[in-house]
Amino acid sequence: MKSQKLGLKSPENRQDSQIPHKRQGFTLIELLVVIAIIALLVALLMPAVQQARAAARRSQCQNNLKQIALALHNFHDTFQAFPPARLIMDETQPPNDEGTLIGLDEPSWLVRILPQLEQNAFYTQWDIYKPYGMHPIEVRRQPVNVFLCPERHSATNAVAPDSRIEVTFPCGCPAGAQIVPGGAVTDYAGNHGDPSPGTSGLQTDFYWGGNGTGVLISSRPKIVGEGIAQTWVDKISMGEIDDGTSNTLMVGETHVPKDQMNKSPYNGPAYFGRHVSHFCRIGGPGIPIAHNSTDPRGNLFSYGSDHTGYVNFALADGSVRTISTSLNTRVLANLSHRADGQTVGEF
Repeated sequence: MKSQKLGLKSPENRQDSQIPHKRQGFTLIELLVVIAIIALLVALLMPAVQQARAAARRSQCQNNLKQIALALHNFHDTFQAFPPARLIMDETQPPNDEGTLIGLDEPSWLVRILPQLEQNAFYTQWDIYKPYGMHPIEVRRQPVNVFLCPERHSATNAVAPDSRIEVTFPCGCPAGAQIVPGGAVTDYAGNHGDPSPGTSGLQTDFYWGGNGTGVLISSRPKIVGEGIAQTWVDKISMGEIDDGTSNTLMVGETHVPKDQMNKSPYNGPAYFGRHVSHFCRIGGPGIPIAHNSTDPRGNLFSYGSDHTGYVNFALADGSVRTISTSLNTRVLANLSHRADGQTVGEF
Protein backbone atom coordinates (compact mmCIF):
# COMPACT_ATOMS: atom_id res chain seq x y z
CA MET A 1 0.00 0.00 0.00
CA LYS A 2 2.76 2.40 0.89
CA SER A 3 4.66 1.85 -2.25
CA GLN A 4 1.59 2.66 -4.30
CA LYS A 5 1.04 5.91 -2.47
CA LEU A 6 4.63 7.02 -2.95
CA GLY A 7 4.42 6.22 -6.67
CA LEU A 8 6.99 3.50 -6.39
CA LYS A 9 6.92 0.54 -8.80
CA SER A 10 6.66 -2.96 -7.61
CA PRO A 11 9.62 -5.27 -8.41
CA GLU A 12 7.62 -6.87 -11.21
CA ASN A 13 6.85 -3.51 -12.81
CA ARG A 14 10.45 -2.38 -12.52
CA GLN A 15 11.65 -5.53 -14.32
CA ASP A 16 9.15 -5.04 -17.18
CA SER A 17 10.20 -1.45 -17.71
CA GLN A 18 13.80 -2.49 -18.31
CA ILE A 19 12.95 -4.80 -21.28
CA PRO A 20 13.43 -2.92 -24.58
CA HIS A 21 10.45 -2.84 -26.98
CA LYS A 22 10.98 -4.99 -30.16
CA ARG A 23 10.13 -3.52 -33.61
CA GLN A 24 7.39 -5.33 -35.46
CA GLY A 25 8.73 -4.85 -39.11
CA PHE A 26 10.07 -2.43 -41.75
CA THR A 27 8.96 1.13 -41.93
CA LEU A 28 7.41 2.25 -45.19
CA ILE A 29 10.55 4.18 -46.15
CA GLU A 30 12.80 1.18 -45.50
CA LEU A 31 10.53 -1.05 -47.56
CA LEU A 32 10.59 1.39 -50.48
CA VAL A 33 14.40 1.55 -50.33
CA VAL A 34 14.66 -2.26 -50.43
CA ILE A 35 12.27 -2.43 -53.40
CA ALA A 36 14.26 0.25 -55.23
CA ILE A 37 17.53 -1.62 -54.66
CA ILE A 38 16.03 -4.88 -55.94
CA ALA A 39 14.62 -3.13 -59.03
CA LEU A 40 18.03 -1.57 -59.71
CA LEU A 41 19.78 -4.93 -59.44
CA VAL A 42 17.25 -6.55 -61.78
CA ALA A 43 17.69 -3.71 -64.29
CA LEU A 44 21.48 -4.17 -64.15
CA LEU A 45 21.38 -7.95 -64.42
CA MET A 46 18.64 -8.37 -67.05
CA PRO A 47 20.74 -7.28 -70.07
CA ALA A 48 23.52 -9.60 -68.94
CA VAL A 49 21.08 -12.50 -68.63
CA GLN A 50 19.57 -11.74 -72.03
CA GLN A 51 23.03 -11.54 -73.60
CA ALA A 52 24.01 -14.84 -72.03
CA ARG A 53 20.86 -16.49 -73.37
CA ALA A 54 21.41 -14.99 -76.85
CA ALA A 55 25.01 -16.22 -76.80
CA ALA A 56 23.82 -19.71 -75.86
CA ARG A 57 21.29 -19.71 -78.73
CA ARG A 58 23.94 -18.45 -81.13
CA SER A 59 26.30 -21.22 -80.03
CA GLN A 60 23.58 -23.86 -80.46
CA CYS A 61 22.75 -22.53 -83.93
CA GLN A 62 26.40 -22.73 -84.96
CA ASN A 63 26.63 -26.23 -83.55
CA ASN A 64 23.58 -27.26 -85.62
CA LEU A 65 25.25 -25.96 -88.78
CA LYS A 66 28.47 -27.75 -87.88
CA GLN A 67 26.59 -31.04 -87.57
CA ILE A 68 24.78 -30.46 -90.89
CA ALA A 69 28.08 -29.61 -92.61
CA LEU A 70 29.71 -32.76 -91.23
CA ALA A 71 26.71 -34.83 -92.37
CA LEU A 72 27.01 -33.38 -95.88
CA HIS A 73 30.72 -34.22 -95.97
CA ASN A 74 30.02 -37.77 -94.84
CA PHE A 75 27.30 -38.06 -97.49
CA HIS A 76 29.85 -36.85 -100.06
CA ASP A 77 32.35 -39.47 -98.89
CA THR A 78 29.75 -42.18 -99.45
CA PHE A 79 28.30 -41.03 -102.79
CA GLN A 80 31.21 -38.95 -104.18
CA ALA A 81 28.82 -36.01 -104.49
CA PHE A 82 26.72 -33.74 -102.35
CA PRO A 83 23.01 -34.58 -102.21
CA PRO A 84 20.70 -32.91 -104.72
CA ALA A 85 18.57 -30.16 -103.24
CA ARG A 86 15.61 -31.90 -104.89
CA LEU A 87 14.64 -33.77 -108.05
CA ILE A 88 12.83 -31.98 -110.86
CA MET A 89 11.92 -33.08 -114.39
CA ASP A 90 12.92 -31.06 -117.43
CA GLU A 91 9.32 -30.28 -118.30
CA THR A 92 6.65 -28.42 -116.36
CA GLN A 93 4.13 -30.71 -114.70
CA PRO A 94 0.60 -29.64 -113.79
CA PRO A 95 0.61 -29.61 -109.98
CA ASN A 96 -1.74 -31.67 -107.87
CA ASP A 97 -2.87 -31.08 -104.30
CA GLU A 98 -1.57 -34.32 -102.80
CA GLY A 99 2.18 -33.87 -103.38
CA THR A 100 2.44 -37.09 -105.36
CA LEU A 101 4.10 -36.01 -108.60
CA ILE A 102 6.98 -38.23 -109.69
CA GLY A 103 10.05 -36.24 -110.60
CA LEU A 104 9.04 -33.17 -108.58
CA ASP A 105 7.64 -34.03 -105.16
CA GLU A 106 10.33 -36.42 -103.86
CA PRO A 107 11.90 -35.55 -100.47
CA SER A 108 14.48 -32.75 -100.27
CA TRP A 109 18.18 -32.94 -99.38
CA LEU A 110 17.37 -32.73 -95.67
CA VAL A 111 15.89 -36.23 -95.70
CA ARG A 112 18.86 -37.65 -97.59
CA ILE A 113 21.35 -36.71 -94.86
CA LEU A 114 19.33 -38.13 -91.94
CA PRO A 115 21.56 -41.25 -91.63
CA GLN A 116 24.63 -39.01 -91.34
CA LEU A 117 22.88 -37.15 -88.49
CA GLU A 118 22.27 -40.38 -86.56
CA GLN A 119 18.58 -40.26 -87.47
CA ASN A 120 18.47 -43.75 -88.95
CA ALA A 121 15.15 -44.70 -87.36
CA PHE A 122 13.50 -41.64 -88.88
CA TYR A 123 15.22 -42.17 -92.24
CA THR A 124 13.88 -45.72 -92.55
CA GLN A 125 10.35 -44.28 -92.60
CA TRP A 126 11.14 -42.49 -95.86
CA ASP A 127 11.59 -43.63 -99.44
CA ILE A 128 13.64 -40.83 -101.01
CA TYR A 129 12.48 -41.81 -104.50
CA LYS A 130 8.79 -41.81 -103.62
CA PRO A 131 6.82 -38.52 -103.64
CA TYR A 132 6.39 -36.68 -100.37
CA GLY A 133 2.59 -37.01 -100.31
CA MET A 134 2.81 -40.81 -100.34
CA HIS A 135 4.42 -40.84 -96.89
CA PRO A 136 2.40 -40.94 -93.65
CA ILE A 137 1.36 -37.61 -92.16
CA GLU A 138 3.15 -38.32 -88.88
CA VAL A 139 6.42 -38.83 -90.77
CA ARG A 140 6.03 -35.65 -92.79
CA ARG A 141 5.30 -33.65 -89.63
CA GLN A 142 8.21 -34.84 -87.50
CA PRO A 143 10.71 -32.02 -86.86
CA VAL A 144 14.43 -32.65 -86.36
CA ASN A 145 16.05 -30.44 -83.73
CA VAL A 146 19.30 -29.99 -85.64
CA PHE A 147 17.33 -28.36 -88.49
CA LEU A 148 15.96 -25.67 -86.14
CA CYS A 149 17.61 -22.47 -84.91
CA PRO A 150 16.69 -21.98 -81.21
CA GLU A 151 16.33 -18.26 -81.83
CA ARG A 152 13.22 -18.99 -83.92
CA HIS A 153 11.89 -22.52 -83.47
CA SER A 154 11.71 -25.49 -81.16
CA ALA A 155 10.42 -28.95 -81.98
CA THR A 156 7.06 -28.01 -80.45
CA ASN A 157 6.32 -25.18 -82.92
CA ALA A 158 8.02 -26.24 -86.15
CA VAL A 159 5.23 -27.65 -88.30
CA ALA A 160 3.56 -25.89 -91.22
CA PRO A 161 -0.13 -26.78 -91.70
CA ASP A 162 -1.74 -27.69 -95.01
CA SER A 163 -2.21 -24.45 -96.91
CA ARG A 164 -3.36 -22.90 -100.14
CA ILE A 165 -0.90 -20.48 -101.73
CA GLU A 166 -0.67 -18.33 -104.84
CA VAL A 167 2.58 -19.41 -106.48
CA THR A 168 4.77 -16.95 -108.39
CA PHE A 169 8.01 -17.64 -110.20
CA PRO A 170 11.11 -15.63 -109.11
CA CYS A 171 10.46 -13.38 -112.08
CA GLY A 172 7.17 -12.40 -110.47
CA CYS A 173 5.16 -14.33 -113.06
CA PRO A 174 2.02 -15.95 -111.58
CA ALA A 175 1.93 -19.73 -111.53
CA GLY A 176 -1.54 -20.21 -110.10
CA ALA A 177 -2.87 -21.50 -106.82
CA GLN A 178 -1.66 -24.71 -105.18
CA ILE A 179 -2.45 -26.72 -102.09
CA VAL A 180 0.71 -27.42 -100.09
CA PRO A 181 0.52 -30.49 -97.83
CA GLY A 182 1.89 -29.55 -94.41
CA GLY A 183 4.99 -30.80 -92.65
CA ALA A 184 7.97 -29.99 -90.47
CA VAL A 185 9.97 -26.85 -91.30
CA THR A 186 13.65 -25.90 -91.19
CA ASP A 187 15.64 -22.76 -90.40
CA TYR A 188 18.61 -23.78 -92.57
CA ALA A 189 18.78 -23.74 -96.35
CA GLY A 190 21.18 -25.19 -98.87
CA ASN A 191 23.17 -22.83 -101.08
CA HIS A 192 21.56 -23.12 -104.50
CA GLY A 193 23.91 -20.48 -105.96
CA ASP A 194 23.53 -16.95 -107.27
CA PRO A 195 20.78 -15.58 -109.57
CA SER A 196 23.02 -15.47 -112.67
CA PRO A 197 21.32 -18.39 -114.51
CA GLY A 198 18.15 -16.31 -114.56
CA THR A 199 14.88 -15.67 -112.76
CA SER A 200 12.70 -14.92 -115.77
CA GLY A 201 10.42 -17.95 -115.82
CA LEU A 202 12.46 -19.84 -118.44
CA GLN A 203 13.88 -23.35 -118.19
CA THR A 204 17.34 -21.81 -117.98
CA ASP A 205 16.41 -20.33 -114.56
CA PHE A 206 18.44 -21.26 -111.48
CA TYR A 207 15.79 -23.55 -109.96
CA TRP A 208 15.66 -26.04 -112.84
CA GLY A 209 17.72 -29.24 -112.74
CA GLY A 210 21.44 -28.70 -113.22
CA ASN A 211 21.23 -24.89 -113.46
CA GLY A 212 22.17 -23.96 -109.89
CA THR A 213 25.61 -22.46 -109.34
CA GLY A 214 25.83 -23.42 -105.67
CA VAL A 215 26.62 -26.64 -103.82
CA LEU A 216 23.16 -28.09 -103.10
CA ILE A 217 21.28 -27.65 -106.37
CA SER A 218 18.17 -29.01 -108.04
CA SER A 219 18.90 -32.06 -110.17
CA ARG A 220 17.16 -33.92 -112.92
CA PRO A 221 16.16 -37.47 -112.04
CA LYS A 222 17.34 -40.35 -114.17
CA ILE A 223 14.30 -41.65 -116.05
CA VAL A 224 13.80 -45.40 -116.32
CA GLY A 225 10.66 -46.42 -118.21
CA GLU A 226 7.77 -44.57 -116.60
CA GLY A 227 9.58 -44.10 -113.30
CA ILE A 228 12.88 -42.79 -111.98
CA ALA A 229 16.07 -44.61 -111.05
CA GLN A 230 17.55 -44.43 -107.57
CA THR A 231 20.15 -41.85 -108.50
CA TRP A 232 20.30 -38.31 -109.85
CA VAL A 233 21.85 -36.70 -112.92
CA ASP A 234 23.37 -33.36 -111.88
CA LYS A 235 25.98 -34.18 -109.25
CA ILE A 236 28.15 -31.60 -107.52
CA SER A 237 31.37 -32.89 -105.98
CA MET A 238 34.21 -31.23 -104.09
CA GLY A 239 36.21 -31.16 -107.29
CA GLU A 240 33.64 -28.87 -108.94
CA ILE A 241 33.99 -26.17 -106.28
CA ASP A 242 36.67 -24.35 -108.25
CA ASP A 243 36.66 -21.23 -106.09
CA GLY A 244 37.72 -23.23 -103.05
CA THR A 245 35.65 -24.78 -100.32
CA SER A 246 36.64 -22.06 -97.84
CA ASN A 247 35.25 -19.40 -100.21
CA THR A 248 31.93 -21.08 -101.00
CA LEU A 249 28.75 -21.19 -98.92
CA MET A 250 27.08 -24.53 -98.36
CA VAL A 251 24.23 -23.95 -95.85
CA GLY A 252 22.86 -20.78 -94.27
CA GLU A 253 20.01 -19.48 -92.15
CA THR A 254 16.77 -18.49 -93.87
CA HIS A 255 14.99 -15.16 -94.00
CA VAL A 256 11.39 -15.54 -92.82
CA PRO A 257 9.19 -12.45 -92.48
CA LYS A 258 7.50 -12.03 -89.13
CA ASP A 259 4.06 -12.94 -90.47
CA GLN A 260 5.28 -15.93 -92.53
CA MET A 261 6.47 -18.26 -89.79
CA ASN A 262 5.50 -21.87 -90.59
CA LYS A 263 3.87 -20.74 -93.81
CA SER A 264 4.61 -21.67 -97.40
CA PRO A 265 6.42 -20.53 -99.48
CA TYR A 266 8.87 -18.83 -97.06
CA ASN A 267 8.80 -21.39 -94.26
CA GLY A 268 6.84 -24.33 -95.59
CA PRO A 269 7.33 -28.10 -95.24
CA ALA A 270 11.08 -28.63 -95.56
CA TYR A 271 10.96 -32.25 -96.73
CA PHE A 272 8.60 -31.44 -99.63
CA GLY A 273 10.73 -31.21 -102.76
CA ARG A 274 8.34 -29.26 -104.98
CA HIS A 275 9.00 -25.78 -103.55
CA VAL A 276 12.73 -25.04 -103.51
CA SER A 277 12.26 -21.99 -101.25
CA HIS A 278 11.35 -24.32 -98.38
CA PHE A 279 14.92 -25.63 -98.13
CA CYS A 280 17.25 -23.57 -100.36
CA ARG A 281 18.35 -19.96 -100.84
CA ILE A 282 20.38 -17.94 -103.34
CA GLY A 283 22.27 -14.68 -102.93
CA GLY A 284 23.54 -11.79 -105.02
CA PRO A 285 22.48 -8.43 -106.47
CA GLY A 286 18.75 -8.01 -105.85
CA ILE A 287 18.75 -10.80 -103.27
CA PRO A 288 20.61 -9.48 -100.20
CA ILE A 289 20.92 -10.97 -96.76
CA ALA A 290 17.94 -9.61 -94.84
CA HIS A 291 18.77 -7.50 -91.78
CA ASN A 292 15.86 -8.94 -89.80
CA SER A 293 12.39 -10.41 -90.13
CA THR A 294 10.87 -7.01 -90.96
CA ASP A 295 13.47 -5.95 -93.55
CA PRO A 296 11.60 -4.96 -96.74
CA ARG A 297 14.71 -5.76 -98.84
CA GLY A 298 14.48 -9.43 -97.95
CA ASN A 299 12.63 -11.67 -100.36
CA LEU A 300 11.62 -15.30 -100.80
CA PHE A 301 15.14 -16.48 -101.62
CA SER A 302 17.09 -14.32 -99.14
CA TYR A 303 19.24 -15.58 -96.33
CA GLY A 304 18.45 -14.07 -92.93
CA SER A 305 17.96 -14.90 -89.27
CA ASP A 306 16.34 -13.90 -86.00
CA HIS A 307 19.75 -13.07 -84.52
CA THR A 308 20.71 -9.41 -84.33
CA GLY A 309 22.92 -8.17 -87.14
CA TYR A 310 24.34 -11.45 -88.40
CA VAL A 311 23.57 -14.78 -90.05
CA ASN A 312 25.34 -18.08 -89.43
CA PHE A 313 26.65 -20.07 -92.40
CA ALA A 314 28.42 -23.37 -92.94
CA LEU A 315 30.99 -23.19 -95.73
CA ALA A 316 31.82 -26.01 -98.10
CA ASP A 317 35.00 -26.81 -96.13
CA GLY A 318 32.84 -27.62 -93.09
CA SER A 319 33.69 -24.49 -91.13
CA VAL A 320 30.98 -22.28 -89.62
CA ARG A 321 31.12 -18.51 -90.06
CA THR A 322 29.10 -15.60 -88.72
CA ILE A 323 28.47 -13.10 -91.53
CA SER A 324 27.10 -9.58 -91.19
CA THR A 325 23.72 -8.81 -92.69
CA SER A 326 25.42 -5.79 -94.31
CA LEU A 327 27.55 -7.98 -96.57
CA ASN A 328 27.86 -6.51 -100.07
CA THR A 329 25.57 -8.38 -102.48
CA ARG A 330 28.36 -8.74 -105.05
CA VAL A 331 30.51 -10.50 -102.46
CA LEU A 332 27.50 -12.60 -101.49
CA ALA A 333 27.12 -13.67 -105.12
CA ASN A 334 30.81 -14.66 -105.24
CA LEU A 335 30.42 -16.74 -102.10
CA SER A 336 27.25 -18.35 -103.46
CA HIS A 337 28.78 -19.31 -106.82
CA ARG A 338 31.04 -22.33 -106.60
CA ALA A 339 33.07 -21.53 -109.72
CA ASP A 340 32.84 -17.89 -110.86
CA GLY A 341 36.61 -17.41 -110.60
CA GLN A 342 36.30 -14.34 -108.40
CA THR A 343 38.63 -13.76 -105.45
CA VAL A 344 36.61 -13.01 -102.36
CA GLY A 345 39.19 -12.00 -99.77
CA GLU A 346 38.07 -11.17 -96.24
CA PHE A 347 34.33 -11.20 -95.57
